[in-house]
Amino acid sequence: MKPNRVPSVDLSAQIAANIRDAIVSGALIVDERLPSEAELAVKFDVSRATVREALKRLAAQSLIRTQRGATGGAFVNRISFEAAQAQQITTSTLLLSMNDVSFGTACEARYALERACAPLSAERRKEHHINVMRDEIERQGEPELTDEAFCASDVAFHRALVEGAGNPVLSYHLAGAVEAMQPLMNMITFSARSREAIIALHRTITDAIEGGDGPAASAGLTALEAETQSLARRVFAQRGAPQKER
Repeated sequence: MKPNRVPSVDLSAQIAANIRDAIVSGALIVDERLPSEAELAVKFDVSRATVREALKRLAAQSLIRTQRGATGGAFVNRISFEAAQAQQITTSTLLLSMNDVSFGTACEARYALERACAPLSAERRKEHHINVMRDEIERQGEPELTDEAFCASDVAFHRALVEGAGNPVLSYHLAGAVEAMQPLMNMITFSARSREAIIALHRTITDAIEGGDGPAASAGLTALEAETQSLARRVFAQRGAPQKER
């Protein structure tokens, strides 16, 4: 790790960025012990308090972990895909809520990503993925199920489909689509949706995944997207608020 001379503005943030870049580039590897606070203070020509603040920033990003004792210190952390998903979901939710993204654009992206996942899920899914999908379909048919609970079940259904692909990189990237986009889409359309139509399409998709038929699963997702887009257009028309342009 070769430090750059750190300007006086926001020193802790720049030190944290310097160390983060060293981790990303591989100059610092997983489980490697960072220099001590005193050593880092000398290296960056700052106070130990500034170094301590930089390390707090890195710990908050799960990039490092600290251990106490004679063999303790700050160590490069191994970030799991599962742990990183929460940040991916938060970022995706913020991007959708803070930027001028139309419902149609979000819906298009969400289903395009999941269709890419469907053939792998049809090939690799385990029995417990099918069981989760079947259980959620049954739950969705309960007459007393609230709209919010239906939305949560919908997310769980699609999460199982994605996880069935057995690809942690896909699961990570789809977390933003399924966990962030899907609830936003659901909350816009749930009051006008036909649960029976959604359940029927979910059953078609599940049958295809269980039968190892990737194209049929993708076709079922395409039909589900068409149903969702059509429903959203009706909802926006009723509200007198046309969708934004893509």
